[in-house]
Amino acid sequence: MNPHTAWWPLHGLRIHTPRLELRLPDMELLSDLAQVAADGVHAPDRMPFTFPWTDGSPTDRGRAVYQHVLATIANWSPGDWTLSLAVLHEGEVVGRQDLMASSFAVTREVETGSWLGLAHQGRGIGTEMRAAALHLAFAGLGARAAASAAMTDNPRSLGVSRRLGYRDNGLDTAVVRDRPVTLQRLRLERAEWERRRSVDVRVVGLDGCRSEFGA
Repeated sequence: MNPHTAWWPLHGLRIHTPRLELRLPDMELLSDLAQVAADGVHAPDRMPFTFPWTDGSPTDRGRAVYQHVLATIANWSPGDWTLSLAVLHEGEVVGRQDLMASSFAVTREVETGSWLGLAHQGRGIGTEMRAAALHLAFAGLGARAAASAAMTDNPRSLGVSRRLGYRDNGLDTAVVRDRPVTLQRLRLERAEWERRRSVDVRVVGLDGCRSEFGA
């Protein structure tokens, strides 16, 4: 039995796909996750994130991830939460998958965000880990819709969304490194998720922490 679940039930949550396991990292896994970020998650000549947390040294990147995950736990409430999961492939941490919501009990809508270590990209892992998060949202928590966004010059992220059934939902402008960038908003309705789901996903431990999501 995980001793951390007595204080934070979300440590008992597990999401399994054919190749992956997603779970809230303990301190050892969090250190591994920070190292993956430190090793690089995108080419140095581009910035795919609206918040440029990957600028700076490898130590800066690793520390940003370490602090982010701890902050999501410290700031969690059933009305405003970010579930920041370590993604494991063959027992090795390869990236992070976030699922977020505000006033979920009312809106029944979630958002997703993610990154994958450079060494693990181009193998379909990004699609599989997003599918895992969507299964938790729709099948586990009863979500009605999921939203995402990506820069219009980020075809990999947009491709993941569209493969899973998201539809374009307008444009936004964000400021990154003091320059404007265009974001493509995307939205996935429950009916389309049910029609397009193709990844076998199994969720373990949700009953013990369901109330934490405001579900």
